[in-house]
Amino acid sequence: MAHSELLTAADVRLMQGLAQRVTAARPELVNSDATFGELAWNWGKGHAGEGAGRPCRLWLSGGDPVAWGWAQLPRRVRRSDGSVKDITSAYLAYQVHPGHAELVDEVIDWYDGTAGDVDRTVMPSAADGFALKRWAAHGYVTDPASLGDTGSWTQLNARDLTEVEEPLLPDGFRFRTADEAGSQAAVRAHADAWAPSTYTAEAYEGVRRTAAYRGDLHLLVEAPDGTMASSTIMWLDEANRTAEFEPVGTHPGYRRRGLARAMLLHGMGLARAAGATGTTVACLGAPGHPQARELYYSVGFREFSRDAPLIRTRTAR
Repeated sequence: MAHSELLTAADVRLMQGLAQRVTAARPELVNSDATFGELAWNWGKGHAGEGAGRPCRLWLSGGDPVAWGWAQLPRRVRRSDGSVKDITSAYLAYQVHPGHAELVDEVIDWYDGTAGDVDRTVMPSAADGFALKRWAAHGYVTDPASLGDTGSWTQLNARDLTEVEEPLLPDGFRFRTADEAGSQAAVRAHADAWAPSTYTAEAYEGVRRTAAYRGDLHLLVEAPDGTMASSTIMWLDEANRTAEFEPVGTHPGYRRRGLARAMLLHGMGLARAAGATGTTVACLGAPGHPQARELYYSVGFREFSRDAPLIRTRTAR
């Protein structure tokens, strides 16, 4: 059985449940769009503003989702600096349980029918050989934009929490949580780190309404002048005893001071205290995007999976 509509908070929780089951059974098949934390973050920050531009379909078996597709359609995005970006292609986030792999064809058909006559992109796991063959059969090929040193593709990284280095902040800086610092500080920290950004107070309220959000695991680093210089949200997957850092960002004026590194280590300690035995984080994987990858490697993360960017252009008929 399948249903198709705009995504609700209840749908996201069902999708997170599928992510947890796939993570437990075949973690290498979890692509960067379909992790427990990424689903909460993307829905929370985007659903209020993007609305009808992100239709979704869920395939259910016995009341539980075994596949889903979540499409981003062409749209206009307004950012914090007043600029406007027109997105002319479609993008699909999706997940299929390996026990129902045959549903990938239905997901592809739904996506093609929903997106219409535009360029269409998708990022399945590079380890999902069956899905890659099915996407190819439907006319999808490696996205040329993903090739080369500056290609755009994502890798997932993981590390266990058996030994965690003590975090060290520069003098005058301190760790805070969103519960302590408040909503305005949490929004400002993210918007400064990712400027120009579409992140707003309304987007943060959406994030806070997700079932997985915990303000005591939303970490910030406060500078001596009161600026929230670095921030991250940790998403605790109690079923798999893992915590995911998403997003991670630092104010441009405070980079290269070890703030994000210390924040990650501090977060690992909090995750371990909350019952986690491992942590994950995503980053761009191409050689020309080393900054985040080197940061995560410096605190013990290593790649365990990567996405395979695919495209079907309007002319590929």
